[in-house]
Amino acid sequence: MHIPNKKLTPFRNEIFMRLTLLRPSLCSFYKLGFSTLKPNILKLSLIVLSLTTYSNASVAQWYESQGIATIKNDDTKTAKNRAMQNALKKALLVAGASVSSVQQVVNGLLTQDEISIRASGSVNSFELVSENYTNNLVTVTIRADIFPQEKKCFAADYKKSMLLTRSNLLHREQASIGSIYQIDKTLVKQLANKIQMNGIYLDTKLALQTRTEFSRLNQTLAMEKLKSLTMSLASMTDSQYVLFSEIQDISMANDENNSWQFWQDNVYQRQFNIALYIHDGSTGERILDKQYQSSAPWQFNQRQQIDVSSQNFWLSEYGQQISQTLDSMVTDIDENMMCQPTQGRIVQVAGNNITFNLGKRHGVKVGDEFSLLHANHFVSDDHKSYSGFNVSPYKVVVNEVTNDSAKATTTEQHIMDNVQINDLAVRY
Repeated sequence: MHIPNKKLTPFRNEIFMRLTLLRPSLCSFYKLGFSTLKPNILKLSLIVLSLTTYSNASVAQWYESQGIATIKNDDTKTAKNRAMQNALKKALLVAGASVSSVQQVVNGLLTQDEISIRASGSVNSFELVSENYTNNLVTVTIRADIFPQEKKCFAADYKKSMLLTRSNLLHREQASIGSIYQIDKTLVKQLANKIQMNGIYLDTKLALQTRTEFSRLNQTLAMEKLKSLTMSLASMTDSQYVLFSEIQDISMANDENNSWQFWQDNVYQRQFNIALYIHDGSTGERILDKQYQSSAPWQFNQRQQIDVSSQNFWLSEYGQQISQTLDSMVTDIDENMMCQPTQGRIVQVAGNNITFNLGKRHGVKVGDEFSLLHANHFVSDDHKSYSGFNVSPYKVVVNEVTNDSAKATTTEQHIMDNVQINDLAVRY
């Protein structure tokens, strides 16, 4: 902790000590605010008094996390800034703090190669622990002092199982340049790897061998069939959520990037537009719909066949642009999924005991309490299906956990005669 060089008067010493004992991060208040409050001793005393009565439930905690970013055009400063934003966002997600304020917090993190943090949002103080530069990547480790939200959702304690399906290439003819037809499969593999490395709230499964009917149903607005497809895929794979995606545009621009350099090959911009959709596996309903648009130079010869699973492709400017888009997708997915209900499908009922398909790898522990929902889907007069649930009056407490499942019993030892297989055990 840095203490000002000038001598402290006994009164100011007492204030400084009270701030230090209360919470170390509040010393920044002393450093930032003392010079402006010095003429106003009474006002300062009132502020210190209010700080000493601060609720213990809101005490900040230190969180350490790691962020990674690609270095483009030798711009290490921008890459370092992006890596720190990524790391801070992870720390905020783990702490359950407000993620919407991250951009306000991290704007201007780098000022003349020094870290400066704004006094806003949920972050009190912030420091760079280490930074490492290898193979066009910068990896940073940060430590942040964060206030958690007053009401952190219980669902944030668990990982949700999500099925990632093969992406749909809407305009297949656009892949002929470079013969990158396998981009629909490789892209989702890369997304799954990034979720595994950088995501916090997901346990992923892959279904890449065959294409789904998602795009056809989505384009024709056949939402009832789309719900059925989602619920079927979720049931077959024991997944809570299903992710679909559509590669909407990978076309080449008509204008050259470097036509004035006659001794070089022509380089053209290539689009990369993708749409992301996430559906609830138990109801089929869509809970996230987002589009991403970008472009980057296509540095390869247009007649050359490119292996989209190779390092040569992913280290190119176009591959790095796709990678950055996938990073944004991971962040958006994590933010959206953090407080989505964690729901397990009941696979066995025996008296007042149930077994459901969430386990250690999802974060379930002995002693966790779940609510029970009985599915009550219905079809309206206009032949549209709607999802409904009856909430059981009983809650269950987990008493045994395996990697993929958990056993639980009712808290009051009642016989659960109205609970059936395929009902849900839910943690909100």
